[in-house]
Amino acid sequence: MKNIVSISLISVLVVASHASWAADRPDRPDIVIIMADDMGYSDIGCYGSEIHTPNLDALADKGIRFTQFYNTARCCPTRASLLTGLYPHQAGIGHMMNDNGVPGYRGDLSDRSVTIAEVLRGAGYATFMSGKWHVTRFVEGPNHNWPMQRGFDKFYGTIHGAGSFYDPVSLTRGNTPLASPTGNYYYTDAISENAVDYIAEHVTTTPDQPFFLYVSYTAPHWPLQALEEDIERYRGRYDTGWDVLRAERFRRMKDMNIIDPSWALAERDPSVPAWEEADHKAWQARRMEVYAAQIDRMDQGIGTIVATLTETGRLDNTLILFLADNGGCAEELTDTWTGRHFPSETRDGRAVRQGNNPDDMPGAEDTYQSYGVPWANASNTPFRLYKHWVHEGGIATPLIAHWPAQITAHGDLRSQPSHLIDLMATCVDVAQARYPKTTETGQPVSPMEGTSLLGAFNGKSIPRDALYWEHEGNRAIRVEDWKLVARGLEGPWELYHLANDRTETNDLAADHPAQVEEMATLWQQWAERAHVVPRHQEKVPE
Repeated sequence: MKNIVSISLISVLVVASHASWAADRPDRPDIVIIMADDMGYSDIGCYGSEIHTPNLDALADKGIRFTQFYNTARCCPTRASLLTGLYPHQAGIGHMMNDNGVPGYRGDLSDRSVTIAEVLRGAGYATFMSGKWHVTRFVEGPNHNWPMQRGFDKFYGTIHGAGSFYDPVSLTRGNTPLASPTGNYYYTDAISENAVDYIAEHVTTTPDQPFFLYVSYTAPHWPLQALEEDIERYRGRYDTGWDVLRAERFRRMKDMNIIDPSWALAERDPSVPAWEEADHKAWQARRMEVYAAQIDRMDQGIGTIVATLTETGRLDNTLILFLADNGGCAEELTDTWTGRHFPSETRDGRAVRQGNNPDDMPGAEDTYQSYGVPWANASNTPFRLYKHWVHEGGIATPLIAHWPAQITAHGDLRSQPSHLIDLMATCVDVAQARYPKTTETGQPVSPMEGTSLLGAFNGKSIPRDALYWEHEGNRAIRVEDWKLVARGLEGPWELYHLANDRTETNDLAADHPAQVEEMATLWQQWAERAHVVPRHQEKVPE
């Protein structure tokens, strides 16, 4: 209780200290960042999907879509990068929630980083979060890197990274862990409902204060669990299989100019059979039906958030950004996977059937499955590979930007290469905030790595030297239209010219050895600067 009171007092003092500054900037927008979890590049309607996403499609139709926006290929590194405007290793989360004893791999947000919420709260914004946190290894405490301690005035969601949609592990309000929910509870709905409540309450109590809202869904991350009414909408839709689905999406994406018609569709993953040769077709189709239903439900929730902004008169001057944390997830769950997020029983005491068993149809609370390699391949149309890898299938995400007061282009596309690191810079820019040089405790803050997207909203270029990636030894650098990428620490460098071949089907490394050497040198220099150390390196003294 003492900790909660102290945080609330700090919030009051911060808002009060910036009251006159906020009053001088009455046109500053509200900012809403919405992120999906483990969703592929082509999984929403306005990026070529058959999945029913009318609310996201409407935002895209009245806003803009970025076609070359990037994440970091994995859930918690992406969240660290989004929140801080740094590359994930600089924020202390180069991999997952484990401590390797070196700065880039602590599994906990760095004390030399600041979050968007901290920066915007310092500029007079109210700050709210609903959903998945997943940027600290301290799930049960200490709570120094929980949302309320990293700039958010209110929080509802999960500290951990995955779990049941009916009984999510580490469910928390503020700093208080919550008991298992009862009744007709579904986590996606709860995330949406709390986001709506934050907006409605804020507009009622402090209507002149701008707010920042971070909505971090767990949909459509495994487990495959969805409401039957949503699954029913997709009954039979995937009976023709993944090959037909990939071809349909590929054609639609070319028609929408999301991708260049000259690019080839990446080959089906070599581990996946042709649909005609696949076993257990009814179960396979059901997996994708449930996955689609999870996205559908998320879109419904986003619709309620937009409706609340409309009803409260805030929509016109609200910047809404929607994206995903990584590409589609090819992980195939088994009954031997372990972790705190795998429940053994449902809330009413039934045994949970864990693992991708074709004898168990997924969807209900007592199942715990994933949609696997075949459908992740379709989610990432037209690209290669998946979550974990830094080929395009692992790092390409939709980005929708909607802001009626400033974005006058409707339905337009933006092809400027851009990255999560740009979101902090964008928020600082549009909020007219000040990015600090030191933390409240006097620690030096790492400078922002990104560039504001505000100019890109209106079609201007984004000046930058390069973009960089590393995850689990998978490495990449993009310089203009050239991309150098490798699978694993021992994998050879591959070189692609993305303007001609963004699906990475024609490796040009042998033809351009000087280009490979130059870009590899740049990558190494960045890796040394950004605390990227090989994951196999032994712990070193701090």
